[in-house]
Amino acid sequence: MVLLHVKRGDESQFLLQAPGSTELEELTVQVTRVYNARLKVQRVCSEMEELAEHGIFLPPNMQGLTDDQIEELKLRDEWGEKCVPSGGSVFKKDDIGRRNGQAPNEKMKEVLKKTIEEARAIISKKQVEAGVCVTMEMVKDALDQLRGAVMIVYPMGLPPYDPIRMEFENKEDLSGTQRGQGAPAREPIISSAEQKQLMLYYHRRQEELKKLEENDDDSCLNSPWADNTALKRHFHGVKDIKWRPR
Repeated sequence: MVLLHVKRGDESQFLLQAPGSTELEELTVQVTRVYNARLKVQRVCSEMEELAEHGIFLPPNMQGLTDDQIEELKLRDEWGEKCVPSGGSVFKKDDIGRRNGQAPNEKMKEVLKKTIEEARAIISKKQVEAGVCVTMEMVKDALDQLRGAVMIVYPMGLPPYDPIRMEFENKEDLSGTQRGQGAPAREPIISSAEQKQLMLYYHRRQEELKKLEENDDDSCLNSPWADNTALKRHFHGVKDIKWRPR
């Protein structure tokens, strides 16, 4: 048997034991599987901490919006109505705007947090100091414990877009996470604030178009929304300018 000490740079990650006859290619596959599985546990633990504090993930089209914007866009969190934690919820607003703020009660929160602590201990780098080798079975057991805790608190399951459920179903979206020395991510063409303004602008425009179809009247053409340059002037902060001779 050979004992591998896996590091990232100078930082210890975990110990792995394998038969001395293992081919280098197979050994590389084993190390990669354990390494990636440990990262998955870390990601799930991080998201479950947020779940314990602020409840389930909001639908993607509601994230980052204010209550007024959600009301104006007439958006609805249908999964939020279904996914109520066992024992009821306690409102704790998510200032980032990713989660719905309906957090589990203290008893259920403790179930999640204790399981997170136990799972992190299994994959901890301190296992290297203790001379404990990490296996795929150990990492899978950590994931199973995390999955079980979520089922206790949310027996009806989480929304399909919740990152915790996506991790458990191996459908996680890792775009934007660190992956070696690849090219840097391209900056977004517009900021998130401008994107929200666009959503509101086009929603208002759609509402006016509906009214126009219903009224079949040209009077709406004098409305501000009908001005093709209105959006451009809105973003430049130029509006309601009147000209008159000196």
